[in-house]
Amino acid sequence: MTEPRIPTTTDSGQPVDSDQHSLTVGPAGPILLQDSYLIEQMAQFNRERIPERQPHAKGSGAFGRFEVTADVSAYTAATVFQPGQVTDVAARFSTVAGERGSPDTWRDPRGFALKLYTPDGIYDMVGNNTPIFFVKDPMKFQHFIRSQKRRADSNLRDHDMQWDFWTLSPESAHQVTWLMGDRGIPRTWRHMNGYSSHTYLWLNAAGERFWVKYTFKTDQGVEFFTQHEADQMAAVDTDYHVRDLFEHIRDGEFPSWTLFVQIMPFDQAKDYRFNPFDLTKVWPHGDYPLIEVGRLTLDRNPTDNHTEIEQLAFQPNNLVPGIGPSPDRMLLARLFSYADAHRARLGANYQQIPVNAPTCPVHSYSKDGAMRVVKVSDPVYAPNSYGGPAADVERAGPMATWHADGDLMRSAYVDHAEDDDWGQAGVLVREVMDDAARERLVDNVVGHLLNGVSEPVLRRAFDYWSNVDADLGKRIEDGVRAKAGARDPKAAEQANPARTSAQEKA
Repeated sequence: MTEPRIPTTTDSGQPVDSDQHSLTVGPAGPILLQDSYLIEQMAQFNRERIPERQPHAKGSGAFGRFEVTADVSAYTAATVFQPGQVTDVAARFSTVAGERGSPDTWRDPRGFALKLYTPDGIYDMVGNNTPIFFVKDPMKFQHFIRSQKRRADSNLRDHDMQWDFWTLSPESAHQVTWLMGDRGIPRTWRHMNGYSSHTYLWLNAAGERFWVKYTFKTDQGVEFFTQHEADQMAAVDTDYHVRDLFEHIRDGEFPSWTLFVQIMPFDQAKDYRFNPFDLTKVWPHGDYPLIEVGRLTLDRNPTDNHTEIEQLAFQPNNLVPGIGPSPDRMLLARLFSYADAHRARLGANYQQIPVNAPTCPVHSYSKDGAMRVVKVSDPVYAPNSYGGPAADVERAGPMATWHADGDLMRSAYVDHAEDDDWGQAGVLVREVMDDAARERLVDNVVGHLLNGVSEPVLRRAFDYWSNVDADLGKRIEDGVRAKAGARDPKAAEQANPARTSAQEKA
């Protein structure tokens, strides 16, 4: 016997008599304007899409927990990192440049973002699967993203535009080397690491301060696609990474990552051999070894991807007592830009959406605005003498911060012995990659440069890679010239004369 089904209602709860037919004047008559259910269905359909994220549009996520497995209380008083603490987590993984419908297996960095629902409020960790980034000044961020998106005239992605930006921005070399290497295309989100990339500040109960970088090492092991495998997968299943995560969690194969941190004593930042807040550089493990903190496990899929994942909003200014920002200029700009992006995309009250709402009590003076659902009660201003919430220095604890006018800021952004743009990229090529990985790097770069890159930009690209490593640069140039069918620079000009001529005039 078939069980009775749940009856359809309108959005305001009235029963609906038909899901199949509009209200008409007789069987063959026109549709009636008073069919409010039809109008509701059509109007809602026209409005059910929201603006996609500017970068990181394509992605998905899941839910789980973070459990502290080691004692790092000597470095931070943050409740979320105290021994034995278990915290609910929402995670989202994504590509950077692709739109919502783009293939999961394009060569691109991957977003690795976590929202931790701590007793002290939301703590957001906004990172990538790379420990560095392309630029280190926020003025260049918008231009970088535009260079990776689509041309204004043709609306096509354009490798010439990408390499034009990269070769005019030497600080990108470390990240581009990483991107063009094996880890530029993870096999799955489960098989990639996650990094904070930025440096943060930790403050312990005694008031001592430390600089910290986060590394989430995948417990499944790092695996990647070759360019050929990724191209094949993009043709077979554009949603491969989304599908892989969902199906493994559905089947009880819960992915996990172990969190490690690198700790730098506060005063060592002033005279370290390079700027420790430079987003284009890593801290060598020999200087600051990895220290275990805990384990992240994802064990629940979303039940409504739009509500729980598309509306999931991360922002690095969501910090909790015991954790603060560093003088990293990119991080400081993101403290504003991420929250501003959410207000533009989701509305002023986006933090009342359940997936973004803290699990601790909220006593805020924010008031009104579109889609406000949490009640506001008087008084609505501060200071006041009518019992409204009051700031509590003791409850908030000492702030994890630094003085912007002190020696720290002056010393961080002056010349250090190893502040060049090429050194760490060269180490990655010569000391981290083996011969097979270097060969794949050359093939990946050659293939990328052969895809519509004009001769003036090609010349800069060869110099760019030679600055990373002289032998690597020669191999890339030889590979491009050989595969182009000639070493004569005029070959590229003949292939795209209008573009080359216009760029040389510019």
